[in-house]
Amino acid sequence: MRMSGEQRREQLLDATKAIAVADGFHAVSIEAVARRAGITRPIVYGHFSDLGGLLEALVERETIRALTQLPDSFDDLLEALTAYLEAVRADPDTWKLVLVPQEGAPALLHERIAAGRAAVVARLAASLDPGGLPDPELTAHMLSAYADEAARLVLRGFERDRILALTRWVLARLSAAGAPPRR
Repeated sequence: MRMSGEQRREQLLDATKAIAVADGFHAVSIEAVARRAGITRPIVYGHFSDLGGLLEALVERETIRALTQLPDSFDDLLEALTAYLEAVRADPDTWKLVLVPQEGAPALLHERIAAGRAAVVARLAASLDPGGLPDPELTAHMLSAYADEAARLVLRGFERDRILALTRWVLARLSAAGAPPRR
């Protein structure tokens, strides 16, 4: 069966992703991608001018995948965390690249991760009730860090429901205690 150009491109990006997740970005080369895809190097070069272009295309694709998997709303924090953890559980390799970027990862990946986090924190801060919190921006940063660590725990094999049960407990205690005084 002959692949279309787009199918071949996706195959090459999938092979690149598999190598990066399994062995790190330092193991990604045109030769390794061709070998993993079962093709020759000229076919890879037919789709990507060089290794940098291949890695840039992978970062672009995975950034889009990750951001489209995030919940649209943060109005219900537990619901948003549930959706986030489910996205991580459903597509662990994409989230490994985002949440645990390895040494040797392209600078573009780090830039995209930082931009994505900043966008999430801004959306989260905007959704928090400024009247009930002493510092919505700081709260958004802390909640984002909590959610990312919960996602890393899912990647390490912790059960999503266990994390959500603890989160329910924490949110109930925080809600009962009221907002801390502003310092």
